[in-house]
Amino acid sequence: MNQELIDLAIERGRLIERISSQRQLLGQQLQPLGTGLARADRTIAGIRQSSDYIKQHPEMVAVGVAVLVVLQPRRVWRWSQRVFFVWRTWRMLRKQIGISA
Repeated sequence: MNQELIDLAIERGRLIERISSQRQLLGQQLQPLGTGLARADRTIAGIRQSSDYIKQHPEMVAVGVAVLVVLQPRRVWRWSQRVFFVWRTWRMLRKQIGISA
């Protein structure tokens, strides 16, 4: 009976070691998924913050609609493209220089 307990303990140790190596392998394989999920979480948090801001400041929506009505939509579109270009360029330069947000 004593030998059976020793054999069981040895088998248990082997199983625990195998489980540990499988956990490490699984963690390595799921690393890209974790990065993608973290990005999705940040995006959702940003959308929620924007939504909360709009709920707290409905006058900003009214100002945006008034700008669209007063200015021609084509002009608004052109300026939006320019602003987007400047913003994208700023992000690229900031990333290359190493300035954190």
